[in-house]
Amino acid sequence: MEFIKMQGAGNDFILIETADMEFDWTAASKVMCDRHYGIGADGLLLLMPSDIADFKMRIFNADGSESEMCGNGLRCMVKYYLDRGSKAGKTGKIRVETITGIREAKRLVNKDESFEIQVSMGKPVFDEDDIPVQSGQCEVDIKQLLACNIAVAGNDFRLNLVSMGNPHTIYFTDNQITDFPLSDIGPEITGNEIFPEGINFEVARVLDRNNIEARVWERGVGETLACGSGACAIAVTAIMHDYTGNKVTVRLPGGILKAEWDGLGEVYLSGPAKKVYTGIWEV
Repeated sequence: MEFIKMQGAGNDFILIETADMEFDWTAASKVMCDRHYGIGADGLLLLMPSDIADFKMRIFNADGSESEMCGNGLRCMVKYYLDRGSKAGKTGKIRVETITGIREAKRLVNKDESFEIQVSMGKPVFDEDDIPVQSGQCEVDIKQLLACNIAVAGNDFRLNLVSMGNPHTIYFTDNQITDFPLSDIGPEITGNEIFPEGINFEVARVLDRNNIEARVWERGVGETLACGSGACAIAVTAIMHDYTGNKVTVRLPGGILKAEWDGLGEVYLSGPAKKVYTGIWEV
């Protein structure tokens, strides 16, 4: 089985182009993503045929669970699709079928002539049922943004909740995020009983009106070097609190991601995506 190892801001993936819907991809992702006995990755990406878009994306986490959305994974898939010689349509955009709907993407050229991939991530969702979170556990913080309080290890955390096609909870701190005990707090929050399907957790610190630094504990994976949908969720929350303007640079351990939101429509995510190597997995 041929595969391509790719990464976006250090968030790394195994990409396989396939039309096989019957294969046990859940089991495969657990084995292939293992960093000691497999290839090693945060997730497994499947590029599949689509009747309504240029291709269909499926994403499996390292623990075998299927995720609804993955911003960095989507950007890596578009990068691969363009690099193999495929062309964008008349609009100059690639259309991708995902569980959460059609997402559009395009290549951006920077001033230094380097390339980035920008993807539309859909509109942020704030409804309890769509995140989901148990009814009655949250309150409206600002506008329609939900907030809840969770006690972990003797500390109270006020968390904002946003769905970017997959669920996120964001905690803003004034302290250095490198000192935050993410490996202790992250699992307690992502697995808290008020989130029936689990949740992704981001800890963030606002640096100025344009920049935020953050770390991520991903549901089904653990700490990752970056998270595209997480960067979008952080940006949406910061914009709604008026911590930043509408264009936010999110600085993660693995690199820089940029998110834009006008407060009404879709969120746009851009950043690097690179092929690391190709290989063959013996099934």
